[in-house]
Amino acid sequence: MAKEINQLHTPVALDYALEILGEVLNGSNPVLVDCTLGLGGHTEAFLEKFENLTVVGIDRDEKALELAKARLERFGNRVHFAHSIYSEIVEVLDGLDLEKVDAVLLDLGVSSMQLDEADRGFAYSFDAPLDMRMNQDEGQTAADVLNNYSEGELSRIFKEYGEERYAKPIAHAVVAKRKSEPFVNSAELAALISKIIPYIPGKTSGHPAKRVFQALRIEVNGELEILADTIPAAVKVLRVGGRVLVMSYHSLEDSITKRALSALATSSAPLDMPVELPEHAPVLRMLTKGTAVASDSEKTQNPRAASVRMRAAEKIREAA
Repeated sequence: MAKEINQLHTPVALDYALEILGEVLNGSNPVLVDCTLGLGGHTEAFLEKFENLTVVGIDRDEKALELAKARLERFGNRVHFAHSIYSEIVEVLDGLDLEKVDAVLLDLGVSSMQLDEADRGFAYSFDAPLDMRMNQDEGQTAADVLNNYSEGELSRIFKEYGEERYAKPIAHAVVAKRKSEPFVNSAELAALISKIIPYIPGKTSGHPAKRVFQALRIEVNGELEILADTIPAAVKVLRVGGRVLVMSYHSLEDSITKRALSALATSSAPLDMPVELPEHAPVLRMLTKGTAVASDSEKTQNPRAASVRMRAAEKIREAA
C-alpha cells in the first residue's frame, strides 16, 4: 500500500523544505504542522529525517487522509491527523493541547491524486462529474456554480481567479448553453471553452480550459479567502524562532502570501516616529529574497514543480 501511495504523489521541493524548516526541528520534541497533508509525502520525509519530530497533518479531503494514514501508519503516535481546513490551525492544535509549534508547511493547490481521480472533476483531460470539492461532504459543486451564477459573476471568477482573457465570452456561452441543458460533466465544459479560445500552434500553452477549471476549483473551495486567514493564524501558533514555508502555484496565491508575510515582516511604526517602540517591531524575518523556485533538475523530474513559488519566514517576536 505505501509503495502504491508513493507512486501517486511526488512531493514538490522536498529538499528545500527539509533545509528551510529542518533548521528548527532538531530540538528534543519539535512539532511540525503540515497544513496540506495530501498523501503525506512531505510529512513522511520529515518524520524519517527527524526522529524526535511529531507532525500534525491537516487536510479537508477525507480520501487523502485515509491514504496518508496508511502511508504513515508505521510512525504511530508521532503523527496526528485532522480532517479540517488549514485556516482552523489554532482550533486543531487546541484540540491536541498544543499551543506553539516549531514549523508550519503549506503546499497549496490541488494534488496529483485529486487530478487523477475520475469522479472528482478537477481535470479537463477526461470526462467526469463537475464536482471539484476538496471536501465532498459539504458545499456547492463546480456544476452548481456554472448552472446558478449570473453571467457577470462567472465572468468575474474566470478573469480574477483564472486570469482568463476570454472570461466574458466564455461566461456568455456558459449561460446560453445552460438554458437548454445544465452542465453536468467536465468534457462538455472543456469542449465549449475550446470553441471560444483560439489555438495557435507553437504559441498556445496547455489546454484552453485550464484557466477556467482553475478558477472554478478556487471558487468552489474558497481557497484564496481561506489562505488569507491562514497565514496570520499559522504565525500565531509558531514559537519565537519557528518557521513557516508556503508553496504557491499561481500568482493569486503568491500575492496573498507575499502581502501577509511582508506585512508581518515590516515595522508598523509611523514614519515620523523617531524611535520604534517594541510593539511596532516586525514579527517575522523573511528567509527568502523574493521567491524561491524548484531546481531545473526537479522541474524535469516532477512537472508540478515547474510553477511552484516559495516564501519562507522566521518568527522573531510575539505580536502584541
